Amino acid sequence: MPSFSDLTISVVIPVRNGGNKFRRCLSSLSALAPAPREIIVVTDGDEDDSRHAADEFGFPVLRLPTPGGPARARNLGAAKSQGDILFFIDADVTIPRDAVDQVTTAFKNDPGLSAVFGSYDDEPLETNFLSQYKNLFHHFVHQTAKEDASTFWGACGAIRREIFLEMGGFDEVYRHPSIEDIELGYRLKKAGHAIRILKGLKVKHMKRWDVLSLVKTDFFYRALPWTGLILREGRFIDDLNLKISNRLSVISVYILFLILLGALFLPWLFAPMVFLVMALLALNCELYRFFKNKRGFGFAIKTIPWHWFYFLYSGLAFSIGFIIYHIKRLKL
Repeated sequence: MPSFSDLTISVVIPVRNGGNKFRRCLSSLSALAPAPREIIVVTDGDEDDSRHAADEFGFPVLRLPTPGGPARARNLGAAKSQGDILFFIDADVTIPRDAVDQVTTAFKNDPGLSAVFGSYDDEPLETNFLSQYKNLFHHFVHQTAKEDASTFWGACGAIRREIFLEMGGFDEVYRHPSIEDIELGYRLKKAGHAIRILKGLKVKHMKRWDVLSLVKTDFFYRALPWTGLILREGRFIDDLNLKISNRLSVISVYILFLILLGALFLPWLFAPMVFLVMALLALNCELYRFFKNKRGFGFAIKTIPWHWFYFLYSGLAFSIGFIIYHIKRLKL
């Protein structure tokens, strides 16, 4: 294993139609100090000027003629890289100037460390409510997670190249941005590899969320495939979005929903409904306090129905995913 002084980093960025936000990402990469050994851009069937933008910054570009998802693009970049550490960055984030130093220092301080990943910061670029809510929610989840991580994150994650190749890279069955990074993290932990969250390594997310993109991503590209992964591996992790408080919140939201329907005909059901509302507020008080401290009381109040809606469709996705998983098992 190379010594710290010999460690080199290859940055790999998959991109599909990155637009101006990709240019901002490239600009932040060009300002890195110290600089990585190389920065490799992989265009995933792009139809805009993403390739030309990378050319303008002097970064080598690998082109995939048809889109196949970030898992395939990252694997291609990793196969062509030369560094000891693969540092994966999404095309819609900007990274701090000292990111390379933070990553190499982490591997220096713990030679047994296999992978690390960072966090979204608390100043997302887009200012509309849903973008602020969703990106701040992601930041909170990262910052309150266990440092000894149970998964991996491809938006800002680094892994020893030899281990990445040994594990077979990202699973290319995921043809869209999905849980390919989480799945890799599960395999890493199963093989006994150590993963850590570097909570001080904060990247700025530039994604703009609206109702359709938020629900579509959470339901179809996160919750449904993650359910299949959980059932395949046979274990829940008490961390990130799967904390016990979140699972209890999903159950509480569904009971609350059923009681609300019943209360239309049986008014006495409003009493237990109040109890469930208080329980949900208590289970998630740390998050709502965080929202209040960051954006004010009005913003925090506004997030609550969206957060409970998140529990509602996440629970639905788990139920559907559970059924799909067991139907597939019966067909085997």
